[in-house]
Parts: sequence; C-alpha cells; structure tokens
Amino acid sequence: MQYRFGWQGVAGMATLLAATAVCAAPALSLDVSGEIRVTNNAARNAYHFDDAQLQKLPVHQISTSTTWTPRSTFEGPLLSDVLKTVGAYGKRVKIHTLDDYTCIVPVSDADRYGVLLAYRMNGRRLEVSDFGPLFLIYPRDDYPQELEGAAGDAKFAWQITSLTVIE
Repeated sequence: MQYRFGWQGVAGMATLLAATAVCAAPALSLDVSGEIRVTNNAARNAYHFDDAQLQKLPVHQISTSTTWTPRSTFEGPLLSDVLKTVGAYGKRVKIHTLDDYTCIVPVSDADRYGVLLAYRMNGRRLEVSDFGPLFLIYPRDDYPQELEGAAGDAKFAWQITSLTVIE
C-alpha cells in the first residue's frame, strides 16, 4: 500500500507534530508580583519570567521523595534565586497554581531548605499531567521531622503559574 502526501498533508503532519511537542513540554513561565523591587511588566507591577529567563537561572538538584512521587531527582532554579532576581522584600510567598490551589510558604524556607522550582524530574521536563510545568520541591528526605505529614505536604505545590510576595 502506498501513501501519498501533497503539500497540505505534509503541512498538516508538521502542525500535528508541533502541537504534540507543545503538549509534551509546555513552555515555562512564571509571574512574580507583590513586594518586589524589580519589574518588567509595569502595567501589572510584576516580573514575568519566560522559558529562556527561567532556564538561564542556575540549575540545582534535589533528590527526594514526596507524598506523590517515589524518590526522584528534581531540577530547576532555587526559589531564592527567583526572589533575588525580582528584589523580593516580603516575608512570605503565596503560590498560585493552574487549578487555583494556593499555599503560603515563608521566604526563609528558600534559604533554609534550598527549595526548588523544579521543571525536570529524573531528567524529563515536567508536563501538566505530571506536576508541571513548575513544582515547588523541598528536600523532604533530608528533613523528615520537619517536612513530613500534612503540614509538610501543604508546602509542596505543582502546576505553579505565579508567586505573590507578601508582607
């Protein structure tokens, strides 16, 4: 059996492949607002990180388990590097996600625990279906007394879209 594709068929296949690639690896972006000194979006008094800006930040790793994953290696920028970039001066960070979940974590956790905004797990880019595009990761296995249980679990957030630095 022979298949023949005209230019429309080739263009259609290219569009389908591009759409599949977009679904497989969503573009990273993060908006940070609130108590910050540096903005690049004056209309919203916010700092918008696009994919390239987030990937330009130093990449760090945490190997840990979570309530939702076995021990895995997570990679991404430190939350503290993101906060430094925007000149954050608040004491807490409100995390916003795709499904409207919010949690609040102390800014001090960023340095104390080396918290990551992970965009890769075990070498693979996180997708929306597996906690992506950004997953707030604490080194739970290194601090089991402090980070296990309901209070510890409440600090983990996935599908992160934005941060608001408060008081």
